[in-house]
Amino acid sequence: MALELWETLKESITAYTGLSPATFFTVLALGLTLYYVVSKLFGSSDDAHIQQRSRGFEEQMEPLPPPVQVGEITAEELKQYDGSDPKKPLLMAIKGQIYDVSQSRMFYGPGGPYALFAGKDASRALAKMSFEDKDLKGDVTGLGVFELEALQDWEYKFMSKYVKVGTVKTTVPETEGSTEGQATETAENNAAKPAEAAEGDAAKREEDGPSESVPEEIESVPKDIEETTTAPVNPEKKE
Repeated sequence: MALELWETLKESITAYTGLSPATFFTVLALGLTLYYVVSKLFGSSDDAHIQQRSRGFEEQMEPLPPPVQVGEITAEELKQYDGSDPKKPLLMAIKGQIYDVSQSRMFYGPGGPYALFAGKDASRALAKMSFEDKDLKGDVTGLGVFELEALQDWEYKFMSKYVKVGTVKTTVPETEGSTEGQATETAENNAAKPAEAAEGDAAKREEDGPSESVPEEIESVPKDIEETTTAPVNPEKKE
């Protein structure tokens, strides 16, 4: 009975596949082996991906530390809080005001759509909705009315959603005009000092002059009187 079943199976394999029974079973074994290998490879990668996602979800579910006040810091110091160091808070500034955006790390953290705004005062970029490096700064001069309104909306959003933790220290660079003005003023002051000193000396001499000349005139008076009183009288001229 079994032999007849085997003969019938071989005839069916040859009739339907055109292959000999040995070739058919060899191809079948290779196919099963290939399926096993592929399922192992892709199955392990999928499992790893699922584990990574679950781990990331668990990290997001962990409570965030309370915001830390950083006070007044420079733009260079603000760059340290761009999310590259997971131990530091994620900070971002608008119009010189620094906010802790750690709770939105998926947006402003590394790999997020707004990651380039983190660690910077991105007022100009937010107002223009620009992702260019030249706009990643807090200077808003030259913006239009609609751009300033958009920036105001962003500021209201940050004020209502995030905690303010500090401000960006602004440095006013010395302009060339102010430097030249200071140099000119210094030169004028230096030039005026000798003239004032000369005027002071002249005034002092004028004040001291009369006090020295008066005694000379007073001293000369007795000499004239003495010559007049001691001069001999000519008797012949008298007659």
